[in-house]
Amino acid sequence: MTARLGTGLDDRLPDVVALYRDLHAHPELAFAEHRTAARLAERLRALGLEVTTGVGGTGVVGVLRNGDGPTVLLRADMDGLPVAEVDTVAHRSRDTAVGADGVTVPVMHACGHDTHMAALVGALACLAADRSGWSGTVVAVMQPAEEVGGGSRAMLADGFLERFGPIDVSLGQHVTSAPAGHLYARGGVFMAAADSLRVTVLGRGGHGSTPHVTVDPVVIAAAIVLRLQTIVAREVAPADTAVVTVGSLHAGHQENVIPDRAELKINVRTFDPDVRARVLAAVERIVRAEAAAAGAPEEPVIAPLTDFPLLVNDVEATERVRAAFAAAFGEDAVHEAPRRSGSEDFGCFGEAAGVPSVFWNFGGLDPDLYAADAQQPEAAVASGRAPGVHSPHFVPTALDPVLRRAVEAVLVAAGCWLAD
Repeated sequence: MTARLGTGLDDRLPDVVALYRDLHAHPELAFAEHRTAARLAERLRALGLEVTTGVGGTGVVGVLRNGDGPTVLLRADMDGLPVAEVDTVAHRSRDTAVGADGVTVPVMHACGHDTHMAALVGALACLAADRSGWSGTVVAVMQPAEEVGGGSRAMLADGFLERFGPIDVSLGQHVTSAPAGHLYARGGVFMAAADSLRVTVLGRGGHGSTPHVTVDPVVIAAAIVLRLQTIVAREVAPADTAVVTVGSLHAGHQENVIPDRAELKINVRTFDPDVRARVLAAVERIVRAEAAAAGAPEEPVIAPLTDFPLLVNDVEATERVRAAFAAAFGEDAVHEAPRRSGSEDFGCFGEAAGVPSVFWNFGGLDPDLYAADAQQPEAAVASGRAPGVHSPHFVPTALDPVLRRAVEAVLVAAGCWLAD
């Protein structure tokens, strides 16, 4: 496949860019990707794939057969985020949606899933149009709800493997804040496990002038926030890694009313199952202990929100893909990725099927933003020169190099198994 890299891509790239702009302008939240799924199903049918919709909710699966050979799963995710996009491109999103909590929010493809979908459709168009250089079966997965960690599991629970398996390898990619044209991969543990919890602290409300007859949940919540910071500093070994974040804290409505409850949302990220268990146990211990120390009338309620498994790349398969990338694009364009504390549910497909998984990143922004530091693009994000993913500014502007390389990467990686 490397020798046939990008066959017909020059002619198809304008259509890939147009699809990207359409998807970018009309993002949808997790498990609500109805327009997106319909547009993708229409495209895949036009390419001659066998298309199934409604898999795991809004998921779309397209199957492209070309004789005997391996079955390769290629995955792209579909959902956007509740983020208000800044006005930098003509195709920016102006859409809103009603979130799970009933609140209307702006929606944006701030994580770049629009590039993943457009690139996969572009790669499928190349494979469908010229079948002379490959053989086997491609199972194209347009997955819902990656942002909440439930999409791949929903598709698997809907009989994905029984309906579309068996598969031999699972491949996926994700845009990142890095220079266009560059690729980043690593074997072994690549992305963190993530656990999100909702904690409700139950106190006893009353008037702000008589705090002595209340049990103030705001004070308990504040103590919990501060105490949680000691988990990483004092309970996780220096050689290990963990992140504990309180991203949301809500209590009360008026300054002279002590509320009867406070709600915290906590996110934990880890790279090791034992560390994960210890950190989660410490979170629960601290929450309950601070409530008890304050004399709370009831135990706090701790409820899980979302969880992502570790993303682990098969070492041998990843090296196979990395070597193919280097042969196709040059060693200077292919980098060893660091372990990322972000999380993904892509690995659920390969884990459930018992086959190798390979997941890589591709650069999504203007190379000039990163100076000469393609190997460590995080420095440009930390300095503010370049936006990171989930930012309202994360919008690829150099679409040809970004989408061209994303399509090429899918073709090269799939070719490691499909090429004659």
